[in-house]
Amino acid sequence: MAEKKVIGNLKLRIPGGKATAGPPVGSTLGQWGLNMMDFINPFNEKTKDFMGKNVIVHIRVYDDRTFDWDCLGQPVDDLIREAIKISKGSGKPNVEKVGKITKTQLEEIAQKKMDQLNANDLEAAVKIVAGTARSMGVTVE
Repeated sequence: MAEKKVIGNLKLRIPGGKATAGPPVGSTLGQWGLNMMDFINPFNEKTKDFMGKNVIVHIRVYDDRTFDWDCLGQPVDDLIREAIKISKGSGKPNVEKVGKITKTQLEEIAQKKMDQLNANDLEAAVKIVAGTARSMGVTVE
């Protein structure tokens, strides 16, 4: 049997447990001719633990109009905002600082995201997360 050909790689940021047939899910899947309910129901079931928090989803679309998907959990910037309790990052990260984050908090976030970060060890993962924090205007202690 011939291997199915991937014709699209989609990345979406959707509130966990709350995917609907409206945008961004419906409009994106509709463009590829996919059945939305085949994605929405399993997605909402799998992400009900993240209720209301954004999660990143990668969807691979195949040439026979089938697809599969992976849920990558919360984005790093959301985890940083949650850890230091701010609503958004700084518009001018070099000038305006919006908060401080500790090494311990960075390590917790890095451990959660370790399998998705391009890092060989926890120390490297912490540096990646710290870089994201700095680019949001968060001071790393």
